[in-house]
Amino acid sequence: MAQASAAHDPVLDDLQHCRERLWINPKVTTFESVKTQLPLSFADIEEASARLERFAAYFQAVFPETAERAGMIESKLIRIDDGANAVADLLGAETPSQLLMKCDSHLPISGSIKARGGIYEVLQYAEQLAEAHGLLHEGIDYTCFDSAPFKALFAQHGIVVGSTGNLGLSIGIMSAKLGFKVTVHMSADAREWKKAMLRAKGVNVVEHTSDYSVAVAQGREEALATPGCHFVDDEDSKTLFLGYSVAALRLKQQLAAQQITVDAEHPLIVYLPCGVGGGPGGVAFGLKHVFGDAVHCFFAEPTHSPCMLLGMYSGLHNGISVQDIGLDNLTCADGLAVGRPSAFVGAVMEPLLDGLYTVNDDTLHALVKLMTDAEALSIEPSAAAGLPGFAWLQKASHETLAPIGLADHLANATHLAWATGGNMVPEEERAKYYALGEKALKAAWGIPR
Repeated sequence: MAQASAAHDPVLDDLQHCRERLWINPKVTTFESVKTQLPLSFADIEEASARLERFAAYFQAVFPETAERAGMIESKLIRIDDGANAVADLLGAETPSQLLMKCDSHLPISGSIKARGGIYEVLQYAEQLAEAHGLLHEGIDYTCFDSAPFKALFAQHGIVVGSTGNLGLSIGIMSAKLGFKVTVHMSADAREWKKAMLRAKGVNVVEHTSDYSVAVAQGREEALATPGCHFVDDEDSKTLFLGYSVAALRLKQQLAAQQITVDAEHPLIVYLPCGVGGGPGGVAFGLKHVFGDAVHCFFAEPTHSPCMLLGMYSGLHNGISVQDIGLDNLTCADGLAVGRPSAFVGAVMEPLLDGLYTVNDDTLHALVKLMTDAEALSIEPSAAAGLPGFAWLQKASHETLAPIGLADHLANATHLAWATGGNMVPEEERAKYYALGEKALKAAWGIPR
């Protein structure tokens, strides 16, 4: 990025002043032209899917809530017609013909999108240890992972992660269930109820007064200094990334079951809340392998924590933080309160991601209330970030959308907001979110609801 002042750089000026904006990625290109250059392949996604299938019997045995889907950690895909009307009305947009929500907010076990990647990485590590110690053989029933010999092995090993909250929940719950010694380093913005839940499950929670990056750094340092300890690196883990990517295979089946066409004339546009980037990056990576150029992915970030937008726009990726441009990285969207993006995800997504947009906290709180009222869905503020995406594209000019192939096909698009968390939020916390939504609607929009 040229060393221009914010006054001469409209994107940087908007970011520095916490103004909501849409940014179209000028480096996005056709999937076929880059897929052989990517560091991971469709075969890697299929391998991740197969590993999760091997553990299905184990999940049914130890997590009864997964029985409904035969041990698959999966969420519903739903139409939100009333929600679409409410969001469009709030944002002064037209109601899209089809707005769907992928309810990872209600994934079993840990109630967020992190259940995909976090649980997957723990499973891969557990399987590798079991194989190395001769506990697995071909055709074995994976309910064996709940037996005494496996638990005795895992008790000799540790797992460490740094988290703003939801990744810590998925890693902590899964690791503790298997019998690992697990430590979660949590940033200052992590919710108290998440810390309490982890401690109740036997997880060692280390609290930090600083943000996400410090929690990750301390976790990494502890793991390196501890023999037999595995560090889950949210900033750079290909294993986490692949766990998230499996969602694309499941989504393809769900869209087919609902007879929803996805092709060049009927594009699928997916809006993914983004923190450090692993979750949305993995999902988008999988979607591009499944749907190619018929899918268009956008990341959504808080106005106070637009780390991926800043990293991709500047070309510096994790070489720049939101604090470097004067932002405080403080947002109600705790799962997205990340100051510096993943270098791995930024580089992988550079030719694949159509764009990013930012959302302020008032909008997030208002959207939480609207979804509660219109759809009886409980989501976290961070999970609401995908909802304004369709409105941004409607307001964009033909010239803005033409380079990404949406100028002439937006009316035929299926819009999908990815809800990333919320089902495990305690009732008193939900009430606080709702009240803040009422306050925001009255203060920012003059709506006395």
